[in-house]
Amino acid sequence: MKVMTLNFLTCAVKNCKSSNDSFPLHPKEAELAKDDIEINPQLLINVLPRIDWAALRTTSTELGFPTLPEQPPSPEDLQSDEALLKELHELLMETQMMEGKLVCGHCGHEYAVKNGVANFLLPSHLV
Repeated sequence: MKVMTLNFLTCAVKNCKSSNDSFPLHPKEAELAKDDIEINPQLLINVLPRIDWAALRTTSTELGFPTLPEQPPSPEDLQSDEALLKELHELLMETQMMEGKLVCGHCGHEYAVKNGVANFLLPSHLV
């Protein structure tokens, strides 16, 4: 599961739908893998407005990546700052969570991640 995907996932427990703490899910005991993918600046520029920047900063820190700037970069910033472009590309496109858990900050439910796939099936008492 790519780190970018984590930015779109929230807790599936019914009671967590109304809580802001259910997003983002927090990686725990994460085993990461890196794919070498050619940098596509236009793709990053197009994806960036859809990313919740605060959640990405949290996830990035929890996974041990360098701290991202407080504000998301503008398209012009990405085009002029090759180091930032490469850093975001590596984080969003190349880094995958292969094993571990995703933990809800509201209810504490843990979703297992195996072979890069998160199991979001809930036990019947949480549905």
